[in-house]
Amino acid sequence: MKKTLLFFTLSLILFSCKEESKATLSDINEDIKVVASKIKDSIAIESKKAIETVLPKTIKQIKEELTAKGFKTFDYVDEKTKDTILMQQYFMAFLKRGPIRGQNEEESAELQKLHMEHLGKMYDMGYADISGPFGDDGNMRGVTIYNVPTLKMADSLANSDPMVIAGRLEIEIHPWWAGKGFPLR
Repeated sequence: MKKTLLFFTLSLILFSCKEESKATLSDINEDIKVVASKIKDSIAIESKKAIETVLPKTIKQIKEELTAKGFKTFDYVDEKTKDTILMQQYFMAFLKRGPIRGQNEEESAELQKLHMEHLGKMYDMGYADISGPFGDDGNMRGVTIYNVPTLKMADSLANSDPMVIAGRLEIEIHPWWAGKGFPLR
């Protein structure tokens, strides 16, 4: 493909030069160098993109990116496997029963709809990694794990939930550490 593109470009230059008798050999050589340089740059960019999609980021790269964004991290060495695990601080927001629970059924349903939209938006924007209700009818209603660099940011996002604003839920947030990239099982 590269050779065909180069051949086509060079042929085009040579044919266009035949019609312009004023073109010198050095002009043609200079044009060829410019075209070859552009092709080389294009190939280098595409190669870099291909490599980046094939090779995953190293732990060092991930740690540097997180640190640059203000996240707290540390390395943990698993005694059994001797693997180094990058630990990241998240924030676990516990949603507790709030003091204002007197909404009628219609108001409660609308608040629930807005609550779910809020949590979906937090997930879509990358601020929350997982949310869900507890399975009993206790004072603790659910949990959301925020993937943000500061407690202040997690608190602000959690308290912007329409259920919290309405007083139906309250938020209690705690820093929480987990291995970066580990899935739930």
